[in-house]
Amino acid sequence: MSSAAAATARGEPGFDDWMRERLAAFERAAAAQLPPAERPPMRLHAAMRYAVLDGGKRVRPLLVSAACEAAGSHDAAAQCAALAVEFIHAYSLIHDDLPCMDDDVLRRGKPTVHVAFDEATAMLAGDALQAEAFRALTEAPLPAEVRAALCAELANAIGSAGMCGGQALDLAAVGQPLTLPELERMHRMKTGSLLVAAVRMGALAAQAPAALLAALNRYAQAVGLAFQIVDDILDVQASSAQLGKTAGKDAAQHKPTYVSVLGLDVARVRAQALHAEALAALAPLGTPARHLRELADLIVLRDH
Repeated sequence: MSSAAAATARGEPGFDDWMRERLAAFERAAAAQLPPAERPPMRLHAAMRYAVLDGGKRVRPLLVSAACEAAGSHDAAAQCAALAVEFIHAYSLIHDDLPCMDDDVLRRGKPTVHVAFDEATAMLAGDALQAEAFRALTEAPLPAEVRAALCAELANAIGSAGMCGGQALDLAAVGQPLTLPELERMHRMKTGSLLVAAVRMGALAAQAPAALLAALNRYAQAVGLAFQIVDDILDVQASSAQLGKTAGKDAAQHKPTYVSVLGLDVARVRAQALHAEALAALAPLGTPARHLRELADLIVLRDH
C-alpha cells in the first residue's frame, strides 16, 4: 500500500489536500511578506510580486514543510524558511531569463519579468528578492543560533559553490561536450543545491538531530538531481503550454543535458534510480516522512 493510500485508510488528509493547504498558506504568507505594489518604488515592488505570486509548482516550499514535519514539528518557523527558498528561486528565474543569460520570454505561463517590465527592473527585482529571503529568515521565531544556521545554509546553497556557480558552469558549457561527472556536478550546483537547502532548512527549523538531518540530506541529494534529469527529459518531450516556459530551449541553445549525454531511455532509468535512492533514505523515518515520499513521486513522475 502506498503512503498516500495508507494515510487515507487511517482517515488522515490525502496528499492533494495537504498540498492544497500548504500552498494556500504559502501564498498568503508570501503576499503579506512582499512589499505592497502601491508602496514606492511601485514598479520594482510590482515586479517582485509578479515574479513570486500566483505561479509555479512551489516544490521548494513544499519540501521545507514536509522536512519540518518529518522532524516532528509544524512550527511557523518553517514558513519563514519556505518563503526564503522560494524568494531565492524566483530571483534565480528572473536573472536566468535575462537576455545576458538564457534570453527567454516565457516563464510560468506568462511573460518573463524583463518582458513584462524591463531589464533594469528585472535585475533589481531579483536583487531585492534575494535580500527579502534573508530578511524572512532573520525574522523567524527561532533561537538566534538556529536563524544563523538557516542563513548560512541558504548562503552556501546559492553562492559560487552552489546555484550561482552552477549557472556559471552552465553558461560556459554551451556548445561544449561534457562528461557525465561534469554534467552532474553542474546540475547538483545549479538546481540541486537549492532543493537540498529546502529540505535541510525545514529540518533545521525543527531543530532536527544530526542523524535525522543526515538521512534527509541523502534524500535531498537524490531528489535534487532527479529533478534536473526530469526537467531535461520534459524539455524534449513536453510542449511550451505544458511547461509554462519555452520547450526545446536546451537543444536550440546547444546546452549539454542528461538527454544529450545519456540518451532519453538511459536518462529515464537514472531518474528512476535516484527516486529509489530517495525513498530508501526515508525508509527508517516511517510515517512522519510520508509527504517527503509523495513529493519524490511528484518530482520524478511529473509531466510538466
